[in-house]
Amino acid sequence: MNITIITVGKIKEKYWNDAIAEYSKRLSRYCKLNIVEVADEKTPDNAPAAIEEQIKKKEAERILKNIDDHAFVCALAIDGKKYSSESFSDFINNKGICGVSHIQFVIGGSLGLYSSVLSRADGKISFSDMTFPHQMMRVILLEQIYRGYKIISGEPYHK
Repeated sequence: MNITIITVGKIKEKYWNDAIAEYSKRLSRYCKLNIVEVADEKTPDNAPAAIEEQIKKKEAERILKNIDDHAFVCALAIDGKKYSSESFSDFINNKGICGVSHIQFVIGGSLGLYSSVLSRADGKISFSDMTFPHQMMRVILLEQIYRGYKIISGEPYHK
């Protein structure tokens, strides 16, 4: 299975990069992982809604250029479907059983995802009703993908 994470913005903090590198290494025995970072837009403080929409639209254009027409696309969104770790592993496994060879997960920037990305997505996933920084969300997503593959393989992993 090919797994791609398309995310807005770069990660500057070493501790996040270390965590991402660790989970990427762990996942290498289960799938082919690719992380695509697209540039984020500077958001002025107290920006009006119209400016925020323009910013999300610009970021969406960059995201959509990286969408594979043959991939199953999952947008991370607060109003998406919530999964347990076990049901998330079933989701990944069932995609493979149904012939999907590429899943792309999309993580938006600080303002979220523009409507064009959400409408292009084949599904939406929510990890919580809370909002997380995109750096942290990338690590959480990688950890859950790794956990999912451990569950699929019947291998032990901490609970």
